[in-house]
Amino acid sequence: MAETTTVGKSGKVVIRNVGLILSGDIDKPVLDADTIIIDDGVIIAVGKASNCDAEGARTVIDARRTCVCPGLIDSHVHPVFGDWTPRQNQLGWIDSTMNGGVTTMISAGEVHLPGRPKDIVGVKALAITAQRAFDNFRPGGVKVLAGAPVLEKGMVEQDFKDMAEAGVKLLGEVGLGSVKAGYEAQQMVAWARKYGIQSTIHTGGPSIPGSGLIDKDVVLEADADIIGHINGGHTALPESHVCELCERSSRAIEVVHNGNEKIAIAAAKAAIQLKCPHRIILGTDGPAGSGVQPLGILRMVAMLSSLAGIPAEEAFCFATGNTARMRNLNCGLVEAGRAADFVFMDRAQHTAGRTLLESVQLGDIPGIGMVMIDGIVRCGRSRNTPPATEIPVVVEPH
Repeated sequence: MAETTTVGKSGKVVIRNVGLILSGDIDKPVLDADTIIIDDGVIIAVGKASNCDAEGARTVIDARRTCVCPGLIDSHVHPVFGDWTPRQNQLGWIDSTMNGGVTTMISAGEVHLPGRPKDIVGVKALAITAQRAFDNFRPGGVKVLAGAPVLEKGMVEQDFKDMAEAGVKLLGEVGLGSVKAGYEAQQMVAWARKYGIQSTIHTGGPSIPGSGLIDKDVVLEADADIIGHINGGHTALPESHVCELCERSSRAIEVVHNGNEKIAIAAAKAAIQLKCPHRIILGTDGPAGSGVQPLGILRMVAMLSSLAGIPAEEAFCFATGNTARMRNLNCGLVEAGRAADFVFMDRAQHTAGRTLLESVQLGDIPGIGMVMIDGIVRCGRSRNTPPATEIPVVVEPH
């Protein structure tokens, strides 16, 4: 199991001979480029080889005409500490998910901690501790944005100010704690927003002991920044209620692996029909009762593309640029100034699809040949995906 507590500098990295660059930008999902230049973990140029300065590279990667896509972002995970989950008593789940192309994870609450404190002092202490711990420790190199307190009755504005000043930037799923009424949640969400803390609300039936039904009216009244697992985690609201949320709210529409697949497709189609595909973001909602899904984000992309009729290059944006913009992250897009987090993919061996994008639109997940985080190669051929037809190679700079 790979462990990373410090991150070195990548120096200058050149990625050449790229066959397809997916931008992560849903307004222009494919770039007319074949070369990416990186300096110390940040993209400094994207374009044609003839227009890029490739001199002086410390590392050169020959993509061998495969696809380079922004590293995938899992918008909804439930970490605890380190690379262990007590929910399934598994070690190495974050590193394993990195082998599924995920380079950034966002906590929706550290709710599975055995004996999780529910008093206000404990809630704040856990959030600050989790934020600090994952800021210092990156399993497999993955950026885990953690420290997401679960709202409990009795919290006041000062509590949110205190947490924000300590570095907390997220709220755990509204509804997993004792705050379940729309009016209570609305006040706390507003306090959080005032101090720069982003909020997510549970949607649908209860998922763990202590949680409860959060219906469409509570979601609308609370007005959290992210409509968490709009397709249920696990049990979804009626399809008509989900479509009403898409129409009446302007917030992010989060679709997750550990939810109702039929409603996931309905929500995505509703967003497309409402001409707001930029609001769709993807998560796994794992670890959970259904386990850990290292390929969960790839499976969501393939499912939405194949069953909802969404072009694969746009579906990949749901897991990259859309999430980055909704979450204010400096990754998720292939453009100068962004973090050099990439997943190198090709069509899986023996898929019926003639190209990577066609194979995904047929419902097959791609093969991953390499994952890069901050310009540093974190894994080569994935141990979890089917083998890619071609894989990139690191070559000696000339």
